[in-house]
Amino acid sequence: MILVELLQAILLIAGVGFFLVGTVGILRFPDVYTRVHALTKADNLGLGLIVFGLLLGADSLPVALKLLLIWGLALVASATAGYLVARAARRRGVRPWKAQHREDA
Repeated sequence: MILVELLQAILLIAGVGFFLVGTVGILRFPDVYTRVHALTKADNLGLGLIVFGLLLGADSLPVALKLLLIWGLALVASATAGYLVARAARRRGVRPWKAQHREDA
């Protein structure tokens, strides 16, 4: 039982870590495209780890199926929202960020 609780704690902490990385990506990345990438990738992986951590403690099969359904719906919603945000940015003429090389640096 202690091993399951330890694995649960590791999965939950790793999931929170991925959420934190996604949030830092939103704040630090230079343009909308890279921010959408950080948000969709890191947060979906973080949510998946949290769901797997919670699955280990699920009391019944319906509860476990609800957790998986929530994760699936979040994946679909995140992909759809990310696509729509990126498409709207492209239609408004937002260009992807490119690194500029400085000669004096």
